[in-house]
Amino acid sequence: MNDALVVESQLGPVIVTGICGRLGRDLARLLHRKRKVIGVDRRAFIDPPGDVEHHQLDIRSHKARDVFRHGVAAVVHLGVMHDPHESSVEHHDFNVVGLQKVLEYVDVYKIPKLLLLSSANVYGPRPDNPQLIREDAPLLGAGPFSDIRDLVELDMLVNAFFWRNPSTETVILRPAHILGTVKNAPSNYLRLDVVPTLLGFDPMMQVVHQRDVLQAIELGLAPGVRGIFNIGGPEPMALSKAISVLGRRAMAVPHSLAKAAVKNLFRFRLTKFPAPELDFIRYVCMVDDSKARSVLGYAPQHNLEATLRAVDEERWVA
Repeated sequence: MNDALVVESQLGPVIVTGICGRLGRDLARLLHRKRKVIGVDRRAFIDPPGDVEHHQLDIRSHKARDVFRHGVAAVVHLGVMHDPHESSVEHHDFNVVGLQKVLEYVDVYKIPKLLLLSSANVYGPRPDNPQLIREDAPLLGAGPFSDIRDLVELDMLVNAFFWRNPSTETVILRPAHILGTVKNAPSNYLRLDVVPTLLGFDPMMQVVHQRDVLQAIELGLAPGVRGIFNIGGPEPMALSKAISVLGRRAMAVPHSLAKAAVKNLFRFRLTKFPAPELDFIRYVCMVDDSKARSVLGYAPQHNLEATLRAVDEERWVA
């Protein structure tokens, strides 16, 4: 990478797709102090920093191409649909076609840096998982849950782009369960007043504070960084301990009964937890993040209690 390109990737504009989600908004507030931030999201940006440029566009639209056309130094792709009640067809089209458009623009306009926020969920919760999963492990998370199938496909698309386009520094981050004010399944689960668990199962869990994920993204944008990195948090703990630290009451339910109940509740839109997600409170899915610590200089800044209590810092306002 020549000196001019290094300067550009340090100081040039960064596009953040999916900027209007909680994580995207917080990332914009972190990055805009150091470089120009350009947002692309079909949603409106509520209360953006004054110097953030936002384009309310669907990433799949022809107009989105123009945003990538001139002088962009990096792209952070957060624009992934996670709503389990959306049809699998809409999920797949928005997520996969949207990412394919981003990869096309990065290639055509020779953008120096691409970062995908993936998830450790792509490895899949399985009874035969090793205690800690490394980055070269197979992605076995695809199954009956369309959200995870899409994540696996997105991860693999960017992985293939990494090898086809060596001139672009491509980074994939796979964080453990993100906790905080984000509106995601792990945070919503731990916000329940009575937390259902599975009778006979108390797996070790790995969580990471959302602000530590933002730190990892910023480190991944540094010049010269490329590759796949697992992102962990503080020390793992048993699910029962997490519930206890938060002062919640646990209710153990047999797996077969829980699966049937969740299926019915999900069908009638009384819960956002699809039944396949029960495997995340049944089996271990934890990652080895030693590569991120040694190569990126990543180290979580929030201890276990602070990370868990982040789910109650601010209730989500739609």
